[in-house]
Amino acid sequence: MFGSGIVLYESVKRLLYPVESNAQGMFVLAIIGVMVNGAAMWRLKKGNSLNERVVSVHMLEDVLGWVAVLIASLVMMFVDVPVLDPILSIGISCFILYNVYNNLKSVFRVILQGKPNDVDEIAISKKLLQLVKVESLHDFHLWTMDSEYMVLTVHLVVEPTIKKEELQALRTAAHLLLKNMGIQHSTIEIESATESCEWCEDETEIPV
Repeated sequence: MFGSGIVLYESVKRLLYPVESNAQGMFVLAIIGVMVNGAAMWRLKKGNSLNERVVSVHMLEDVLGWVAVLIASLVMMFVDVPVLDPILSIGISCFILYNVYNNLKSVFRVILQGKPNDVDEIAISKKLLQLVKVESLHDFHLWTMDSEYMVLTVHLVVEPTIKKEELQALRTAAHLLLKNMGIQHSTIEIESATESCEWCEDETEIPV
């Protein structure tokens, strides 16, 4: 945002007061800039994490900026239009700021430990309730560390007659179920139906 703001500020000044540019020098630097930043952006584009997406947007800004310089330098070699460079810069900066805004929303969702958009809590809850001996669940919390690594905590309420050896089997089954549903880290507390839990207001409620 800071970088795009500076570009916008300088571009508006040059739009109002056009300045002649060294078209040949711009052309050479633009070729180098597109190649180096393009290779970096292509490598980062393959990643899915929030960090990789944000850095990819930054690299995209660099690539588009050099493309604008390349186009402007080619045109200015043959036509005297010094305002072309700031016009292209303004357009690219607005495009980048739009993408920054979209990424910031995802960033704040992670920082505030919001529920990931692409994870169905209801489906996960129903799958857990289908496990043998599970009567209900509560204190269900799901969040992400980086838009990819999912974390879940939950209390499972089981039948009072469940045996000790069955508890471990249930815990293992629950962890495996959650892992298969895209939850990389899960913390599961198992309680008997006869126990009271300070975090439970309604044990039969499925989180929505």
